[in-house]
Amino acid sequence: MSDDRGPAYEQLRQVTPLAGVVLADNPSAMTLEGTNTWLLRDSPERRSAVVIDPGPADEAHLASVLAAAGTVPLILLTHGHADHAEGARRLHELTGAPVLALDPAHRYGSQGVGEGAVVAGAGVRIVVWATPGHTADSLSFVLPDGAGDSGRPAAVLTGDTILGRGSTVVAHPDGVLADYLASLRRLTTLQGVAVLPGHGPELADAGTAAQAYLAHREQRLNQVRQALADGGPELAPGDVVRRVYADVDPALWPAAELSVRAQLAYLRSQDGGAAPPAP
Repeated sequence: MSDDRGPAYEQLRQVTPLAGVVLADNPSAMTLEGTNTWLLRDSPERRSAVVIDPGPADEAHLASVLAAAGTVPLILLTHGHADHAEGARRLHELTGAPVLALDPAHRYGSQGVGEGAVVAGAGVRIVVWATPGHTADSLSFVLPDGAGDSGRPAAVLTGDTILGRGSTVVAHPDGVLADYLASLRRLTTLQGVAVLPGHGPELADAGTAAQAYLAHREQRLNQVRQALADGGPELAPGDVVRRVYADVDPALWPAAELSVRAQLAYLRSQDGGAAPPAP
């Protein structure tokens, strides 16, 4: 994703035979180096590409994407958060390409897309997986190991469901932890399949990454249980954050509180109405 000179913004970087990335210049504590806008095509020489997550509504970024893509037959969204989807409407206006998303609020010129759909463009076949949890509308896009109908997946675009570094937020109340855990368990089946994330560097193995995320979530749940045992079941979510996420940059605590609220809702649902203490 970067070297000693820092991230290379607004330049196409070819990652796999089917996928290249243009990094948006919108770094932050939440977006890491910035948003990854992915371009998919059957050959780097093809002058058209499917665009995944156009990113922010930034004219310079969209110009970089168009320069790298050429003709755009199709735009797909992993989810509707602004750092991924805000530029979709403008890119649709510039190209006429339909925007496919699970949430109708982010569709332009299309009927949308969801679980099990197979879409194609620029010579690439894309299989859609519903992977809710980070948000209710989160999708992942599975790519074959070559153009057209191929057997084993070679890569999966995960949006914010799996990041290239760190862990993601379960954006309560739209995000639901039980859904997120189920999505991670599904992604563990993609052993040896590369992760092309919405932020951060690509990863070699989706199955391994998903297993690590599941272990991290279980650790956090146990920490939340212990915080409630120490502070009482009525402990406020913000106080849980201060106890459980003391190792996290305080700038991220508002996002961590969303995850804590999702964890508390999960524990209540799993444990019969009250989150029990840790063993």
